[in-house]
Amino acid sequence: MARYTGPKTKIARKFGEAIFGTDKAFEKKNYPPGMHGLAKKRKKVSEYGVQLAEKQKAKYTYGVLEKQFAITYDRAVRMRGVTGDNLFRLLEARLDNVVYRLGISPSRSGARQLVSHRHITVNGEVLNVPSYSVKVGDKIAVREKSKSLEVVINSLAGSRRSAFTWLDWNSQDLSGTFLAYPERSAIPENIKEQLIVELYSK
Repeated sequence: MARYTGPKTKIARKFGEAIFGTDKAFEKKNYPPGMHGLAKKRKKVSEYGVQLAEKQKAKYTYGVLEKQFAITYDRAVRMRGVTGDNLFRLLEARLDNVVYRLGISPSRSGARQLVSHRHITVNGEVLNVPSYSVKVGDKIAVREKSKSLEVVINSLAGSRRSAFTWLDWNSQDLSGTFLAYPERSAIPENIKEQLIVELYSK
């Protein structure tokens, strides 16, 4: 399974945001990486550079590599509606992201691992493909024998579920339902999707 395995704090510092979640190292050094840090004068970034940086931020945030991201964008273009909004709806519908949003894992990378290690079911069937596109009405649950996993129990104890109205959670059987594709305004990620659309439109 292809995924980014490099230093996450360095990437977060590059964008000036803790895009991978809570990061104590980032909090201590929330300035650009490099030996000169804040003292280094930054060159003026071109329009292309700004657009490319926004795409990179989206890729790292959702844990998607270049080819997957391009395929997702192509799907967004072919859908009805605004391309940028469609792109985020598709990214939010990824199984690993839904597991993260439901609070089953404290991070997307952790959610991806839970899925790939066969701890998650969709409509009763075990799925180990993090990029699987969840559909409206799908039921995502923790596999019965995985409900006692410490990482799952700890994550659910500090869950973020209440913030996401497009998901419904059943704490009795540790399952959630994907109620609808979210509106872009409801998605909290600080990413300017219009810049990504402009980049791919060149």
